[in-house]
Amino acid sequence: MPRLAWATDIHFEFASVDEIVVFCQSVVDAAPDGLLITGDIGQAQSVERYLRTLDKALSLPVYFVLGNHDFYHGSIPGVRAAISTLVAESTHLRWMSEIGVVAIGEETGLVGHDGWADGRCGDYATSRVLLNDYRLIRELSGHTPGTRLPILNSLGDEAAAHFRRVLPEALARYPRVVAITHVPPFAEAAWYQGRISDPDWLPHFCSQAVGAVFTEVMDAYPDRELLVLCGHTHGGGAVQVRPNLRVVVGAAEYGRPVMQEVVEVR
Repeated sequence: MPRLAWATDIHFEFASVDEIVVFCQSVVDAAPDGLLITGDIGQAQSVERYLRTLDKALSLPVYFVLGNHDFYHGSIPGVRAAISTLVAESTHLRWMSEIGVVAIGEETGLVGHDGWADGRCGDYATSRVLLNDYRLIRELSGHTPGTRLPILNSLGDEAAAHFRRVLPEALARYPRVVAITHVPPFAEAAWYQGRISDPDWLPHFCSQAVGAVFTEVMDAYPDRELLVLCGHTHGGGAVQVRPNLRVVVGAAEYGRPVMQEVVEVR
């Protein structure tokens, strides 16, 4: 039975070399068939280097999506272009936003997309939260909340469109699908500091557009199962959104990259 290690929000930019070595060794010791990473690996100027480190140290398939931090001090198109070039030259790196359905077991397929908090959950209009995203990512900086919202909507819609295309294809081929994304796709999965995020934080911690696609598609495939793995909020928990739709959010701490768990697939 294939086994996949899962990690999220490893933030190698805050970790020492020794801590990165320990993380890589923990994955090796688990002896998985591959590694899933649900975003926030580094920052714009370092994420390629960290992915190369993982590629070399692990020598196994690394299926990943990017998180908001991976674009800090850079631009979204610039980072995406660099990562696209990197994976084209790599033996083991698989950027799920750029590919379709991957077989990870005889009965299980894998899909994924970076995702983005799209401003639709909670109360964006009155939110006082100002993420570093809105200062440190070129496309999101220099905006008022009002002019920024359509950009967030568009980023969320892009991820939703990807899942709308690949998820039905995966479910038609496999009874079980694992989806990896960075941002929780439901408000009830957006844990922060030990509780569900309030309306002030939810616009920045949830991708409503992706969640809507997940529920719509899974309602159309009641005999299939979807497991969603994500991160972003650094809070951990799980929620059963539908009988056939489960979301697990990984806990994380800056400067302490850890493996969340090993997922067994059929």
